[in-house]
Amino acid sequence: MICADVRAFDGRPYCGIDLLAGGVPCPPFSVAGKQLGADDERDLFPQAIRLIAETKPKAIMLENVRGFLDPSFEDYRNSILSAISKLGYSTQIKLLNACDFGVPQLRPRVVIIGIRADQLGTFTYPEASATPAPTVGTVLYDLMAARGWEQAKSWAKQAQNIAPTLVGGSKKHGGPDLGPSRARRAWATLGVDGRGVANEAPAPSFEGMPRLTPRMLARLQGFPDTWNFGRGKTEACRMIGNAFPSPVAQAVGIKIKECLAYGSIIS
Repeated sequence: MICADVRAFDGRPYCGIDLLAGGVPCPPFSVAGKQLGADDERDLFPQAIRLIAETKPKAIMLENVRGFLDPSFEDYRNSILSAISKLGYSTQIKLLNACDFGVPQLRPRVVIIGIRADQLGTFTYPEASATPAPTVGTVLYDLMAARGWEQAKSWAKQAQNIAPTLVGGSKKHGGPDLGPSRARRAWATLGVDGRGVANEAPAPSFEGMPRLTPRMLARLQGFPDTWNFGRGKTEACRMIGNAFPSPVAQAVGIKIKECLAYGSIIS
């Protein structure tokens, strides 16, 4: 694994890969930020375009926040899609809701797909699951009860809704929490204190609203409990909160795989 500034990454040694996938930083387009778009120093869409040109993948998957579809970004959005098309790709863009794919969270995400012109298959977005996403209480009960919290069961019974969208923040943001005031009020309706993130589950005699731990946040993003996000709470919460939920990524990935496999089947 390489951890470095993407601006210094050379994609040419990887020319011809099957898939280039990534989450372009969302703060430039998030309603929780200033929505500076292309004027934000964190806008890395130009780097994504560069890497597409260098790696020439068979398929592309880029994701961003719902704000990317705002009318104020129409010109910029069209310029990005046009740049990908000029590199030889048919492009599609759609808003997917994580809760439609079993994720216990209201997390709408824009997913851009590009299929190289020489591929014979046609990409179609995955269909929403017919089964409703589980509630926060259902998903987190065992983690809340891990240290013997006496009120864990009653807490789970009243946390009968999906979670608001998790936030990860950036280095410009302070310590980990669950978002601005509006988001914290939404968490409070689920019996969760959104002002910070806890190191561990509530103690047996804990009173009041519990805070979530990084492991709980990861579970709400659909990550398996076996995934390790490191020991640093702030960095772990940033990684988890900024992530693309794995069940949604899997659903999109399966459809990309089917598209790319089409040419192999008929040949």
